[in-house]
Amino acid sequence: MTVIASVGARELAAATPATRDRYVDLLRVASLGTVVLGHWLMAAVTTGDGGGVEVGNLLAVEPRLQILTWALQIMPVFFFVGGFSHALSHRSLSRKASDGGSVYPAFLRARLQRLLRPTMVFIGVWGAAAVLLHLAALGGGLLDVALRLVAQPLWFIGIYLAMVAFTPPLLRLHERWGWGAFAGLVAAAALVDVSRFALDVPYVEFLNFAFVWLAIHQLGFLRADGRLTRPYLLAGAGLVGAALLVAFGPYPLSMVGMPGEKVSNMAPPTFALLCHGLWLVGAVEWVRGPVTRWLERPKVWRTVVAANGISMTAFLWHLSAMLGVYGVLLALDVDLPTPATGAWWVQLPLRLAFAAVLTAVLVAAFRRFERPAARPSRPSLPSRSSRSAAYSGPVAALGVTLCLFGVLGLSMVGFGGLFEGRTALLIAVQVSAPVAVAMTLAGWSLVELIGRGTRSSA
Repeated sequence: MTVIASVGARELAAATPATRDRYVDLLRVASLGTVVLGHWLMAAVTTGDGGGVEVGNLLAVEPRLQILTWALQIMPVFFFVGGFSHALSHRSLSRKASDGGSVYPAFLRARLQRLLRPTMVFIGVWGAAAVLLHLAALGGGLLDVALRLVAQPLWFIGIYLAMVAFTPPLLRLHERWGWGAFAGLVAAAALVDVSRFALDVPYVEFLNFAFVWLAIHQLGFLRADGRLTRPYLLAGAGLVGAALLVAFGPYPLSMVGMPGEKVSNMAPPTFALLCHGLWLVGAVEWVRGPVTRWLERPKVWRTVVAANGISMTAFLWHLSAMLGVYGVLLALDVDLPTPATGAWWVQLPLRLAFAAVLTAVLVAAFRRFERPAARPSRPSLPSRSSRSAAYSGPVAALGVTLCLFGVLGLSMVGFGGLFEGRTALLIAVQVSAPVAVAMTLAGWSLVELIGRGTRSSA
């Protein structure tokens, strides 16, 4: 039996239990909001002599601004918050399981529903738009740029899927070894960079997509157990480590990828980015006390609750809104000034305001897909007596793996790749845009079906 959950932010805020960690909710919203603002600020759209449209990066035009990425590259905070939430969710499901059976399928569905529902709608809308534009033989200019770029933020979805998938085994390691499990991931990330830069071992750098982000995720487990008791030490060590690595090592200053750079701190992640993540996590934990007291104000908390309900939708559509603004400017024949010039900075506030308005319109159109339609009146738990118990875990793991490869592949080839034949290499597998979409759909279906099928009949 289920009941429809359709309540507003005011009701949700009023019903917040005293035990809820409001600061974690704020960090989730603030990290996604900072990413959105950072993307809007960095976009440098120009028109070439032949009328072509190019999207560059302000930080490449004005390298002195790259130091700002040490504050604006805040994705490590979101993954840290994810680790905290995943630990609590998995432990809650495990406690409620009556027979000790695997909670993995139900855990995956519970953690991924709010993430994948709006993501699948985003992929469906842009995929349909790409098909229609192709059939109508429309394209060129900003349209081609949009079809290529709007899928890029999906890399974050792919990494987050991997963190959810690896939560159960890494949580067990954490419960046995505590800080030792985190230290092992940090050591592995350091070894990867040594092998990459000092020993020239080919392809080893891609292992840090796992080691760097999972180390940050592991800090969330420690936070859930109340073991981040001296965050100023973490912040200091991370900041000093990142500064030394950038000053004396092969690492660039920017903590986001730059066009044409030989080494990127982001893709694949480096040990310098891991140190950057430690500094950010330590810093936000350091100020937790006073900010938590501020969140006790009813109006402030209602704002955070409301923002949490739309944050993923806004993240998915913010690049579409930004490119939409530039499309309107080009259609109106508004001059696009050279990035980083005085005229560019004067125009910036208007572009940001229009992008925010268009994002709000898109959020209003698609926000319902971020809210689960129904909430079970009793927890969805696996039953050992179920015939599917023997294979539900592996099938659920296959589903999340397909989703992971699908969204990562799509983030690399873009929606324009649906008809251009472009492929992306993902761990020795060539993935095209049509295959990526099919993998994502198939994986999401498996996670949904297996998660529902393993509910307890009690």
